[in-house]
Amino acid sequence: MRAIRRFTVRTVLPAELAALGELVHNLRWSWHPETMDLFSEVDADLWERVGHDPVALLGAVTPARLSELAADRRFLRRLADAADDLREYMTSPRWYQTLPDGARAIAYFSPEYGIAAALPQYSGGLGILAGDHLKAASDLGVPILAVGLLYRHGYFTQSLSPEGWQQEHYPSLDAGGLPLSLLKDADDTPVKIRIGLPDERMLHAQVWVAQVGRVPLLLLDSDVADNDTPARDVTDRLYGGGTDHRLMQELLLGVGGVRAIRAYCKSVGHAEPEVFHTNEGHAGFLGLERIRELTEARLSFDEAWEAVRAGTVFTTHTPVPAGIDRFPVEMIERHFGGSNAWPTVPVDRILALGAESDPHRFNMAVMGMRLSQRVNGVSRLHGQVSREMFKDLWPGFDLDEVPIGSITNGVHAPTWVGREFMELADRELPSLIERARGWDGIQKIPDGDIWQIRGTLRRQLVEGARVRLRRSWRERGASDAELGWIDDALDPDVLTIGFARRVPSYKRLTLMLRDPERLTELLLDPDKPVQIVIAGKAHPADEGGKKLIQQIVKFADQQKVRHRIVFLPDYDMALGRLMVQGCDVWLNNPLRPLEASGTSGMKSALNGGLNLSIRDGWWDEWYDGSNGWAIPTADGVTDTDRRDELEAAALYDLIEHEVSDRFYDRPGDGLPRRWMEMVKHTLASLGPKVLAGRMLRDYVVTLYNPAAGAARALSADGYAPAKAFAAWRLRVAKAWPGVRVEHAEATGVGDTPEVGSSIELHATIALGDLEPADVQVEAVYGKVGPHDELVRPAYAKLEMASAEDDGRAHYTGVVPLDHTGAFGYTVRVVPHHPLVVTPAELGLITVPEEPAGMTNGTLR
Repeated sequence: MRAIRRFTVRTVLPAELAALGELVHNLRWSWHPETMDLFSEVDADLWERVGHDPVALLGAVTPARLSELAADRRFLRRLADAADDLREYMTSPRWYQTLPDGARAIAYFSPEYGIAAALPQYSGGLGILAGDHLKAASDLGVPILAVGLLYRHGYFTQSLSPEGWQQEHYPSLDAGGLPLSLLKDADDTPVKIRIGLPDERMLHAQVWVAQVGRVPLLLLDSDVADNDTPARDVTDRLYGGGTDHRLMQELLLGVGGVRAIRAYCKSVGHAEPEVFHTNEGHAGFLGLERIRELTEARLSFDEAWEAVRAGTVFTTHTPVPAGIDRFPVEMIERHFGGSNAWPTVPVDRILALGAESDPHRFNMAVMGMRLSQRVNGVSRLHGQVSREMFKDLWPGFDLDEVPIGSITNGVHAPTWVGREFMELADRELPSLIERARGWDGIQKIPDGDIWQIRGTLRRQLVEGARVRLRRSWRERGASDAELGWIDDALDPDVLTIGFARRVPSYKRLTLMLRDPERLTELLLDPDKPVQIVIAGKAHPADEGGKKLIQQIVKFADQQKVRHRIVFLPDYDMALGRLMVQGCDVWLNNPLRPLEASGTSGMKSALNGGLNLSIRDGWWDEWYDGSNGWAIPTADGVTDTDRRDELEAAALYDLIEHEVSDRFYDRPGDGLPRRWMEMVKHTLASLGPKVLAGRMLRDYVVTLYNPAAGAARALSADGYAPAKAFAAWRLRVAKAWPGVRVEHAEATGVGDTPEVGSSIELHATIALGDLEPADVQVEAVYGKVGPHDELVRPAYAKLEMASAEDDGRAHYTGVVPLDHTGAFGYTVRVVPHHPLVVTPAELGLITVPEEPAGMTNGTLR
């Protein structure tokens, strides 16, 4: 008989142990080994049985043991020291507090967060990145206030059928058994937020708070009695259900998230956010809610739109259109129109924000970009791909001017780096993880010290893999009598390659199986054996991904290779940590350029692992030829089978002739000196780059603080600047069709222009109803291609020389001839205003209808 409801009865701690509860309910313990050591002392065996979950530990420890600890003066001293350390961490000034005029608070929205295995609210890279973002913000003192949803079943847990087919399980989670507290108002009543739904229904949600170090994380939960059954199920599981269910989740995250922030700030006296960061399009509706707030405060829609855009940052994470949430237009009309309409936010304006090439679809990423003044991808290459994907939002502008930048992802070292390495760094190079400099000091650490740690971490991986492998085979129906071989599965002295990630087709889980015989030879090489540890989950609806897993499992089940290649089910943070720490080589072979960033290889690098990867995502910009291996790509080969064949062959060759050779090349002292040379260079060259602290600093300096400044500028004096800017924008947009480049010519070109000289450019511009101050006239010049297209041009502002009464103005400027070869120029006009961040921001541009006076030539 099954229970219809579950809940957790929490332990009442003796007064002497009250600080233990304080430590448990701040998730800083998840990246603070000393606190976890303290939890282990409560009951070491129990600590292992509950999977290092301190809430479960306190729920299972006996009253007798708690009484013993309450009388143990040594334990109480350690407990007091740990509590004091946490309080100092929470209150002492950190990096952010040294900055002038930083944002008072920054709201960060994400549909998932990977903080710790004890809070299973993540599915993959997006959530893990969000978790690392919050942890790094906590360490640096960045005042982030995070928002997400609390999923009653989290993401699924994974097992395998006897045939190797992925099976999903959705265990129920009880918020009372998680490190959370319920948000309550002044009279101790749980705070509820409400969202109107079509057909006069209402969606209610309560708000749970997870304390991630210094960062509060608000998690909205629709499983409340006020809701009908469909509304209660809105937060049932991560990325579950159909289109309507997904839309409801995103409405709750975006609209409900802003309302939860307002309630939280009022309840605890927290500063209101000045900046709102939308982590992917899932939370895009937050911009609409903020527009609603401002329009109800008597701003027009356009005025509110400008004020909201100024303080909003949007991060895109997908390099493919299929990864973007798109909803039927009629579904958006139903939720924001009719009896459920917001009186001050017309539904036609909402639809215009999400309009894309398909008139029947509402695009969440497009809306997110139109509601944000600052947009970024998550690696340099991904920024380029994103500019290509979304260039139609800024027609007429060159690709490099599309206003989408990039900040390359990073990882939170205290979460992912093996304790042995952290202790070595603290001993030899104190505070190294917190600094961007000094990493060259790694070269001074003896090879033997690092190699010994690598052996320890590899051994821990092998031991952990055997435990998981045995559990998986039992779940698949094997008896203990059949599993003796697992005692010798994997070898702590063999070169170990790791591959762990989600399993969409573009990540090519099975590329390594392209030539099974060649792979088998590598695994069983008598002199240079290789072993591979694999993990990954396919989306429950992705039958193709499940088939890929089954193919890997079928190969790994073979008796002759099963001791050298294993698939470990239920990839989660705990398994991920074990793998990135224990593997010698991290394999990544996506179809370039479909990996937006990828961070697992960064984690491996910080643990002394070497990357073996297609040059995609972060690896494309930070591979230097000596910090790992780049798998050659067959770019331009359109036949996918042929491309896979070529890239798999290159992968096998690298493993056989470079990776294995270097790993097993051990002169007289038994140390792989050439391997260690690469390991040290990897740590020194990548260490300061791949840290989440570097990533957060980039966000603060280039996005958060500029956005805060823009938001303050537009909200000053009762939003008077926002009103003026919105009026200017409308006036410019209306008058823009009257702007023309009537004439442009150059003087001083001569018959044989030479590099180092210059030309003087003259242009006549018809401004129509605009004033000269409304525009900027620029020369666009540089190399030209075979069809007279300017290739990566430069820009030079032209100054107004004179103006006429009929609206014409004359401009002039100097263009340097700074390189040899084919050269060309043209003239363009773009809007100009002090509050405009980039020339492309308004999407308005005027160029000559014909190449008026354009000169192409060859410089000598």
